[in-house]
Amino acid sequence: MQKSKSTIQNLRSRIDSIDDSIVDLLNERSEVVLEVGRLKAGDNLDFHVPGRERQIYERLLSNNTGPFPNDALKSIYREIISACLALESPMKVAFLGPKATFSHLATMQQFGLSAELVPMKSIPAVFEEVEKGRALYGVVPVENSTEGVVSHTLDMFVESGLQITAEILLEVHHDMLSRTGRIEDIKKVYSHSQPIAQCRQWLDDNLAGIPTVDVASTAVAAQIASDDYTSAAIASELAASLYDLKVVRSRIEDQVNNYTRFLTISRKGCDRSGNDKTSVLFSVKDEPGILCRMLEPFASRSINLSKIESRPFKKKSLGIHILPRFLRTYFRF
Repeated sequence: MQKSKSTIQNLRSRIDSIDDSIVDLLNERSEVVLEVGRLKAGDNLDFHVPGRERQIYERLLSNNTGPFPNDALKSIYREIISACLALESPMKVAFLGPKATFSHLATMQQFGLSAELVPMKSIPAVFEEVEKGRALYGVVPVENSTEGVVSHTLDMFVESGLQITAEILLEVHHDMLSRTGRIEDIKKVYSHSQPIAQCRQWLDDNLAGIPTVDVASTAVAAQIASDDYTSAAIASELAASLYDLKVVRSRIEDQVNNYTRFLTISRKGCDRSGNDKTSVLFSVKDEPGILCRMLEPFASRSINLSKIESRPFKKKSLGIHILPRFLRTYFRF
């Protein structure tokens, strides 16, 4: 027993020494990053280059021989890169708020905790913040695996010149939250319309007859539940910690594989990675055979399309009134 204690103590001393070395190396890395920042500023170059981040992740993950898991390694380096970028220049990222929404979680997943994450009240507000240069990037939802496309985001690209720079795939889990944590206390459930739809079967099975109320976001729902012992919110685990709520039931979404896809948008595009998705957005007059004629150039070149989405025009374009019969078509391949 004494030998085991001595061995454990020696191993812990080795861990402490390794941790000290890691801290020293992180500070050394930060000094190099600051020097890179000074050189970029002198040459008027962009301080953030998404392609460089991607190269770092790819190199580290391919060189990792374990046993440390790749997912954890990427999470750690996301925060290291985020902190080092903050040393060069504060990076402001706008997202569809408020805080504790799934858009907030997706933004943290992409940019880390050291970026300046700014919640906006609407999807157009996110676009505007980036278009006017008040934020370097924006994060907006575009599609949920259960409920489908977020049409408002697609519609914004018609009038905006912003570029898509990355895609974030977030696994979405919904929790039922309340002040007491007891399901029998719940008299009303609040959430955004999307989570309510994604949890409809669970609600019917477990809270039949209890009214559900649509609100602007899951975070607003959590805020309401925090002020009312008889109300509950469908929201994220992060919302529970921010609004001092208890989990009544966790993972109540009807579909096990429930994902939401987000896009990061910026005034500048990014370099090709060799493993890219391309989206094309254009308008055509609604007439017989038009969809077939649009698809033919892709088919003749053996280009596979993963998604087609058609939307009616609702506004005037270039001073010409566009009738509702015109279609805005979105291809992804």
